[in-house]
Amino acid sequence: MKERRRHKRLNIPLPVRLNVINGAELMALDLEARDISYSGTFIPTLTSFPEGTRFILDFTIPGDNLKNFKDVDSLTGCSGRMVRSGSHGIGIKFDRECRIENLKNL
Repeated sequence: MKERRRHKRLNIPLPVRLNVINGAELMALDLEARDISYSGTFIPTLTSFPEGTRFILDFTIPGDNLKNFKDVDSLTGCSGRMVRSGSHGIGIKFDRECRIENLKNL
């Protein structure tokens, strides 16, 4: 099967607080992203959301993973939308301003 991803991913676990933007309803889930790229991330979860759901993501970068994010000051307040959902989790595409530049050329 041909790889369709445009950007390589770091397959490292990163704790993430996923804040769901859904009108007046507020929901926050503490999860763990399994991989992350310049333009998005995959987050395993059993919770389902409608396609296009908007999120604010606050990642926590453990000290041993800092070398992978050397030019990143903060991975909090990243916004994006869900582009796919499956039985194992959700794929979130970051909004343009949240893309992680130093991961672009992995």
